[in-house]
Amino acid sequence: MIAIPYIHFTDEQKQRANSIDLVDFLRSQGEEVTRSGHDFGWARHDSVTLHGNRWFQHSANQGGLAIDFVRKFYNMDFPDAVTMLLNGEHGAGFAQAGKKSPPPKPFKLPEAHTDMRRVFAYLIKERCIDREVIRHFAKAGTLFEDSKYHNAVFVGKDENGVAKHAHKRSTFTLGESYRGNVEGSDARCSFHHIGTSGRLYVFEAPIDMTATRIAA
Repeated sequence: MIAIPYIHFTDEQKQRANSIDLVDFLRSQGEEVTRSGHDFGWARHDSVTLHGNRWFQHSANQGGLAIDFVRKFYNMDFPDAVTMLLNGEHGAGFAQAGKKSPPPKPFKLPEAHTDMRRVFAYLIKERCIDREVIRHFAKAGTLFEDSKYHNAVFVGKDENGVAKHAHKRSTFTLGESYRGNVEGSDARCSFHHIGTSGRLYVFEAPIDMTATRIAA
């Protein structure tokens, strides 16, 4: 008796496989497809029309989504069809119908408030951070208070001193505290301090680093 391993696909994997654009898929297989109005025709099967991830074979009055297409016309079982559509899974090799990834938003620092009273009050009173430490980062332009929400903004700069990353931390002390990175932030340039001690310190969050005295 030959044992055949069971291949499990998650619902998310099956949904991704079924959303593959069939025109893109067929072209990647060297097949010829041509536009016919809002749809596409398939040269090898002239009774088949394609629209995004959907297909219909008029001669058989049958149609469906991408997985059934590969099973029927490439004579594959379900696991092999899904694996083929997912390009071996580690990388979705084909475009998905109707889903285009939006371009990443450019990084932009929040507008700074005219003062840092709330940030100073929060970091000193609530987080017990030394005033001189806060002043050091404020003077370096790596810590400020945003004008809209009064968040503490921890800025990360690249080797040329250009801001490339920003982490926002709420100064609101009641209820759940907000924290998060500004869209477009480059994780390679996160908030940091270069000292002279010769040691490397790693912290979970920017606010934890400011709470620790590091050799200047």
